[in-house]
Amino acid sequence: MRKLTYFVAGTIDGFIAGPDGDYDFFSPYLTEDYLPHLTVDFPETLPTPARAALGVADAPNTHFDTVVMGRGTYEPGLAAGLTSPYAHLRQIVVSRSLGVSPDASVEVTTEDPVALVRRLKQEEGLGVWLCGGGDLAGQLLPEIDELIVKQYPVVAGSGIPLFRAEFSPRAFKLTGSRVFDNGTIALTYTKASA
Repeated sequence: MRKLTYFVAGTIDGFIAGPDGDYDFFSPYLTEDYLPHLTVDFPETLPTPARAALGVADAPNTHFDTVVMGRGTYEPGLAAGLTSPYAHLRQIVVSRSLGVSPDASVEVTTEDPVALVRRLKQEEGLGVWLCGGGDLAGQLLPEIDELIVKQYPVVAGSGIPLFRAEFSPRAFKLTGSRVFDNGTIALTYTKASA
């Protein structure tokens, strides 16, 4: 069975973007000591144009072959004319308002996200990457098997939280950590056994 991994960048205080969805304040942390972690260990999490620019366009997918994201995560690329941000993956956008997909390689669905992920987990292949955002992550919290947080050394104060959900504590176990010279910490958690 495939697993769902929420692989996401965040601040010390738990925000994945600013109040208006801005995430440019994370850019200073994509430094020479940290970027190889992404290009070598998680090349499939880089947008297709970034893979080409960083010389890893042909790198094999190592963890994921499917990406699931909400409309708010998909729209910044769309606004810049990037209709297929992860062309090297199966792309699914969960949205009740987006309507018809602007790109044949991007599936837009109004399907219940939990039912969607449960169906995807039954398929053969690599893992499923939950790209964002906070609302979708909150809905999918019961289905998240692994959480990889790239915690950047910055406090936002407010914004879009890692999870937007009702109070319902879920236990995870820290299974890996890596500290980078720029202060970024990559934290890996797996769902704790019930």
